[in-house]
Amino acid sequence: MNHIVIGSDHAGFKCKELIKAMLESAGYTVEDKGTLSEDSVDYPDFAHKVAEAVLTENNTTGILCCGSGNGVAMAANKHQGIRAALCWNMEIASLAIKHNAANVLCIPARFVTTDEAYQITNAFLNEKFEGGRHQNRVNKIDCISDL
Repeated sequence: MNHIVIGSDHAGFKCKELIKAMLESAGYTVEDKGTLSEDSVDYPDFAHKVAEAVLTENNTTGILCCGSGNGVAMAANKHQGIRAALCWNMEIASLAIKHNAANVLCIPARFVTTDEAYQITNAFLNEKFEGGRHQNRVNKIDCISDL
C-alpha cells in the first residue's frame, strides 16, 4: 500500500508531521486530514476523517497520532470495518497486522520518541496479515446488532 491517510489532534501534531515527512521521502502518497497546528482541537474530528477515508479509498492505510493514542483509537474503532490498533512499539505494530489485520495505526505521541514512531510506522506498513487461523477471528470483530 502506497497511499496513507494521516491525522492527529494538537498533542500528536508534531509526531504526525514527522511521520508524514518520513513517508513522503520514502515514496508514499500521504493525504493529511489535519489538524494543521498545535492549537487545541477535538481528536474525534480527525479520527473520523481518517477512518472514513480508509473505508472509502482503495488500498489505503490510516495513521493517527494523539497524546495517548487512546482517544483516536476509540473514535476510529466506532466505524464498522475499521481495526485501529494502539501501538507503542514495533512488536505490537507488527502483531496488529499479522494477527489482527489492522488498517489504522494509532501512535501515543507523548509516550514514544521520534525514532520509535518511525520504527512503529515502518513495522506496521511492512508487515503482512497471516490469515489462516486469524481470519476467522478478524471476521468476528465487527459487531452487527440484531436489534
